[in-house]
Amino acid sequence: MKQENKKALDDFLSHADAISDDILIDTKEMLGCMPFILPVLRERPEYFALSSLADEMVCRPKHLPPKTAELVALAAALSAGAEFCVQVHIRAAAKEGASRDEIYDTIMIAALIGKTRILAPALREMCEAYPQDTNDRQVPL
Repeated sequence: MKQENKKALDDFLSHADAISDDILIDTKEMLGCMPFILPVLRERPEYFALSSLADEMVCRPKHLPPKTAELVALAAALSAGAEFCVQVHIRAAAKEGASRDEIYDTIMIAALIGKTRILAPALREMCEAYPQDTNDRQVPL
């Protein structure tokens, strides 16, 4: 790493405690609650400050409105099976103006993809195990 970049990074990290506190405040304001993991991660301020700033930039991208970003985060939380993240992002999406119907549709789309994640490999394996009982179901693309 170039010396001037190392110096900039060291300067940033020397403020990691204050930056980490600001991140926690901003996150609570953005989401309307404090996710459990963040105060625990805050115990390592240098890591937390760097990681959380990157996460914040991803969660509030320039090219998606906050409501859309929260609906995407909700779908991702659902697909990951992250129960508490689902709770956080449902409330955050509502805070950003998502209607109950938009949240419901997001849940249903994520459920469809989740169902496909189970069905596709399972049915493929079943057909391979019983090729004599499987009709050729290839659909031309």
